[in-house]
Amino acid sequence: MNWGWFEGLLRAVNVYSTAFGRIWLSLVFIFRLLVYLVAAEKVWSDDHKDFECNTRQPGCTNVCFDHFFPVSHIRLWALQLILVTCPSLLVLMHVAYREAKEERLREIQGDNYRRIYPNPGKKRGGLWWTYLLSLIFKAGVDLVFLYVFFRLYRNYTLPRLVKCELQPCPNIVDCFISRPTEKNIFTLFMVVTTCVCVVLNLIEATYLIGKRCHECLEVKGGDSRR
Repeated sequence: MNWGWFEGLLRAVNVYSTAFGRIWLSLVFIFRLLVYLVAAEKVWSDDHKDFECNTRQPGCTNVCFDHFFPVSHIRLWALQLILVTCPSLLVLMHVAYREAKEERLREIQGDNYRRIYPNPGKKRGGLWWTYLLSLIFKAGVDLVFLYVFFRLYRNYTLPRLVKCELQPCPNIVDCFISRPTEKNIFTLFMVVTTCVCVVLNLIEATYLIGKRCHECLEVKGGDSRR
């Protein structure tokens, strides 16, 4: 899968992000996307091929593998990265809508038209809400996937040995997972970076709300003095 457009998306969103948002973008691009592309895909490339059970019963190994790996880590992480970056695309679309609206007004009224959005990328009005909701959605997506990983793979770890007694296995058979220690290290790394991203999203949302409240209080204070 070509992830190049993700890099372009993250670079474009960086222009309209706060300081916390830029840190989040760096974490997603360097510690999640690049680690996923460079290392994680290779670590899990042999998960089915090297999943071995001590039986030659046809179908037993496939059934046991499907039971212990209902969804691949790699596919879940890919879906998580897609969903967590989509809200940033909505922010870019909102800014593009503002710019297009300004351009239409300029074509209709001439160069001396009254501008609706002096700075289309400034987080005010609807764009402020779009940005805030995108932060909440990104944090929610990461939390949901943390829960999904915890439910599928208890404590986010893979054992070296699993015992399977599903049909068509003739009895309780021992199955061995390929490179469980290496996979556990990468899983823990991705979980920690996801938690950090959630914290950054919540901090940025708190910062936006606090800044907006402070501005509203300043405006009310100025009106009362007048």
